[in-house]
Order: sequence, then C-alpha cells, then structure tokens
Amino acid sequence: MNKMTRFLLTVGLMMTATLAIAHPGHGEHVSNGFLSGLLHPMMGLDHLLAMGAIGFWSIRQNTTMKRGTPLFVVGGMIAGAGLAWAGVSLAGIETGIAMSVLLVGVLIATLTKLPTAVGGTLVALFMVAHGYAHGTEMTQGSSLLLYMAGFVVATLAITFIGRGLGTMMLKADNRITRALGGVVAIIGGVLAAG
Repeated sequence: MNKMTRFLLTVGLMMTATLAIAHPGHGEHVSNGFLSGLLHPMMGLDHLLAMGAIGFWSIRQNTTMKRGTPLFVVGGMIAGAGLAWAGVSLAGIETGIAMSVLLVGVLIATLTKLPTAVGGTLVALFMVAHGYAHGTEMTQGSSLLLYMAGFVVATLAITFIGRGLGTMMLKADNRITRALGGVVAIIGGVLAAG
C-alpha cells in the first residue's frame, strides 16, 4: 500500500467515525470522556490547522526535531490541559490558539528550519494554549483520563496526517508549500482578528 493510499484510508476512516457519531443515539457514549476528547480536536478549524500544520512543518526539520515533534505536541497539550484542570487562569487563550495557526503558517510559507531547542519549545508552547482550551471544555462528569486519552489520540492522528502531507510535498515545487503556508497564516490572522 503506497503512502497516498494509507493517507486517504486514514482520513476516510476518521471521517466515517465522525459522521457515525453525528447521528442520534450516540450521545450517551460521549459522556464517558474518551469520545469527547477524541472529537474535540477534530471539531475546531483552529485545532485542525495548528496540529496538522505543525506535522507538515516538522517534516522539513532536522531529524531530532522531526522525531520529537509528536512528543512536543502531546507534552504541550497535556501540560495545558493540566493547567486548566488545576484551576490556573490563563488570559488570551483563544488569541494564543489563533496566533499559533498564524505563526506555523508563516514557518511553512518561509520554509523556516529551527534548531530542536527553539522549534520544540515553540511547538510545546503553541500546544499549551490548545491543551488549555481542551481542558476547560471537558464535558461535565467525564473521566479525566479517558478524555485526555481521547484528545491525545486525536492530536497524534492529526499531526501524523500533517506529516504525511508534508512528506508528499517534499518532492513538489516549494511554491506550493509556500502557498499552503500562506493560506494557513491568513486563516490564523482571520481567527486572531475575529
């Protein structure tokens, strides 16, 4: 099975699961936490773009950064959710989320390569904002561990889909990658302004 087939199969399965859950009669399962955590990252354009774009961007980074990106993403998400669950108040989270989309778009558009210490810190900080939002929006009565497991699985899936796209784009004209980054940055700017 080639990379494109695997990618399309993964996206198709994710979409099928999302559509199936959208039908009546499935709501009682969302309260267990896992499904709620799994769906939350997939329901917001800001989360989808940030996580997917980070995965996309990571493919052009040094080997350590490339391999470490999933850990930086998940670590930041868990740290942010932990801050929310601990009752720590962080101002400007929605702006931080939108700015993460804008900045990752700029990194892609400019084909920026960063040292692991800088890139990893930046990715983790971006994800703290996203994780904080996930933590504050956890469904009442949900299992904290199941909810966290759900959003970790979804976050990794979205990040790896972005990596798959980034890998496919390595052989494409850099102008296409730059244009995609520009589109992501513009959407981030619109989200930040809104």
